[in-house]
Amino acid sequence: MSIRTETINGVARIEIARPEKKNAITAAMYQAMADGIAAAHDDGSVRAILIHGQKDIFTAGNDLEDFMNNPPAGMDAPVFRFMQALGYSEKPVVAAVNGAAVGIGTTMLMHCDLVYCADNAMFSMPFVSLGLCSEFASSLLVAMNAGYHKAVEKLLLADPISAEEASEMKIVNRILPPSEVLDYAVRQAERFNKLPPASVRETKRLMKASWKSITEKIIVDEAKSFGAMLLKPEAKEAFTAFYERRTPDFSRFS
Repeated sequence: MSIRTETINGVARIEIARPEKKNAITAAMYQAMADGIAAAHDDGSVRAILIHGQKDIFTAGNDLEDFMNNPPAGMDAPVFRFMQALGYSEKPVVAAVNGAAVGIGTTMLMHCDLVYCADNAMFSMPFVSLGLCSEFASSLLVAMNAGYHKAVEKLLLADPISAEEASEMKIVNRILPPSEVLDYAVRQAERFNKLPPASVRETKRLMKASWKSITEKIIVDEAKSFGAMLLKPEAKEAFTAFYERRTPDFSRFS
């Protein structure tokens, strides 16, 4: 099982559970996470959703082999179903991050409501270095949270982001020792059990209302660009170099 779901004490837990592949996410896993979020919405006993990985890895991002064999085709693809489920979630979403959070492992956090990470967490968004472009509205949200110039470093140059810098960039709420992250996130999620659920949902809606429509538009715009760039020779060179374990050569492109 690559995605585990269970509901305990009002918290729907979605665990990325493929440690043998560094929790790399396949199309089937995206669909399972989307289904898990949808089920949490339909369950009146659920007051919050918690997304987490293992103690030493959150996710290495897309499983590149699966991604190339099953490229996203339109907004009905599993990855976009997951984006829509998380982005439109009415109930609060908490994330617990240990270790690496690569690609969508970082961009998904900007759609969560509370994010807690270990002091050994490392975030990155290497889309450009793969011949692709930003996704999940990260072209908007990174700059909105951290400022344009910081976003250039992280999205264009793909500079890694330490736990401390992630806090400065307003990607995470709090940094904790690795052994404490998940338990702390669970306790925070359980706090919603004592709050009126309608008030929580309405306040979350109001907080996101001013930028909801532009976020939705950018997710679609990025998806179109991402799909087009996936077919270009730059992406082919980047993926071929990855499989051949060499540095890609983009010198012939203009």
